[in-house]
Amino acid sequence: MSFTVRWSETALTDLDRLHEFLLQRASVVEDLELADRALEAIKAAADDLLARTPFSFRKAARSPLWRELVIPFGSTGYVALYEIRPSGQLVVVHAVRHQREEDYH
Repeated sequence: MSFTVRWSETALTDLDRLHEFLLQRASVVEDLELADRALEAIKAAADDLLARTPFSFRKAARSPLWRELVIPFGSTGYVALYEIRPSGQLVVVHAVRHQREEDYH
């Protein structure tokens, strides 16, 4: 079974915010490439893993259909909050944060 993965506007805004944060911290060209690679890693992990096995990841507090995907990157990583829609084979990514951030919006 394959699921369709969609990104909410909030999640896309989170990706922009995380990317911008990394770009602002860049001091060498390699850091600029790191920002792009981080964004690609987040998107690739979510699109691939959530399309195949969305029920495999840890439950979020809201309901059994809300879950979190931990995405390793370097020495830390990111966390994507997503919902498995009960009406069909759809997964919606609602938010993305860095693991060291306080919490979702």
